Amino acid sequence: MLAISSTVETVTVNPGNINKNDKEKVAKKLSDLFELDYETILKKVNKRSSIETIAKKVEKDKTDELRVWMEENNITSGINIDEDTKRYYPNSSVASQIIGFCGSDNQGLDGIEAKYDEELKGKQGAIQRHADAKGSEIGKEGENYVAAIDGNDLILTIDMTIQSIAEKYLKEACIDNKCTDGGNIVIMNPQNGDILAMATYPSYDLNSPYSAYTDELRETWDTLEKSEKTKNLQAVWRNKAIADTYEPGSVFKLVTASAAIEEGIVTDIDKEGEFNCNGGIEVAGVRIKCWRYYRPHGSESLRLGLMNSCNPVFIGLGQKLGVEKYYSYLNKFRLLNKTNIDLPGEANSIFLAENKAGPVELATISFGQRFEITPIQLVTAVSAIANGGDSIQPRVVKQIINSETKEVMDVPVKTNGTVISKETSEKVLSMMESVVSEGTRKKC
Repeated sequence: MLAISSTVETVTVNPGNINKNDKEKVAKKLSDLFELDYETILKKVNKRSSIETIAKKVEKDKTDELRVWMEENNITSGINIDEDTKRYYPNSSVASQIIGFCGSDNQGLDGIEAKYDEELKGKQGAIQRHADAKGSEIGKEGENYVAAIDGNDLILTIDMTIQSIAEKYLKEACIDNKCTDGGNIVIMNPQNGDILAMATYPSYDLNSPYSAYTDELRETWDTLEKSEKTKNLQAVWRNKAIADTYEPGSVFKLVTASAAIEEGIVTDIDKEGEFNCNGGIEVAGVRIKCWRYYRPHGSESLRLGLMNSCNPVFIGLGQKLGVEKYYSYLNKFRLLNKTNIDLPGEANSIFLAENKAGPVELATISFGQRFEITPIQLVTAVSAIANGGDSIQPRVVKQIINSETKEVMDVPVKTNGTVISKETSEKVLSMMESVVSEGTRKKC
């Protein structure tokens, strides 16, 4: 269980129904019991209003104590104790940016809690009766009880074991490498779009989302201005995997390679001498270097070009594809649009408009620079290569269970069409394996 609701109670007063001689005594008890300011509570008890809220989300042991006190002091009206619910998160900070949290009124404010608020919140119960401005009953119709309806349950795609492992090692990596902006990991099943883990560091405790979340912040939290606290909280609530864009770099060469093979520009990925790296390539009067310009790669096949992460190879492929064709593949890979993952706050990529992309811009895009995408966009694009060529929409919720009927509704897997053929997919996967078994990523 990642998020559950438990019964708590809300305490209110009807000032007009409290005996004038009891007001100070009531205010004293309420302020002591709920650790509230006495003068503030006394003002509420003396107000000329129909109802005033004293404390929300109170645990039952506190309200039971209040009930005993009321009985002992013969106070039968003016203090109301009503059943309410409170959201609890048993695993505290695990998957915090995915799950999100609720406000004081139990409305989802972030993450799944916000995105699926209509499914989760159910319908409030009510006691209907005729009453005057003081809350006293009018007429003899009595009360009409309207039962509450529980919200539906959600089953997530998240694998708790994988999520926990991802969070553990992400935290270690960010601390060891002094990543001041934090980091994120996304693990997705390419066959159906299921997000098995989506870890963001730093994370925060869902049971106290407005509190300081690092030791460093805790030391200065009470001295910070409200605006500074808000800035820090919004930063940690932010799901970097879907809301932050970045320059992907050489991993984007997979997109260029896939498009080139699919278009028949390269038919034999192991053909020696297909490409030649002399340390750089001139594009529209601008010389763009290979990362190993000081010791050029020389003659290469496409497989070797990917294993060596050789920029000139992919610049050449981008030139042969041309801007229009290259952008058509960006569109097929869902890199020009949001993935529509079922989480709030997804950002879109930042690419130069197709009609403004010249030879130099096309060259840099071909090896993954001078544009920005979100991590979830990249994962979705690479998953299309991994699953045989289909673009699958990522998802976090896979089932919805009706609270009344217990009927289970499966959330359908959404396919956005075929991007590349199975044959192309197999070739690119074969080259990807070579990159990590023999190429530049062997030591990673």
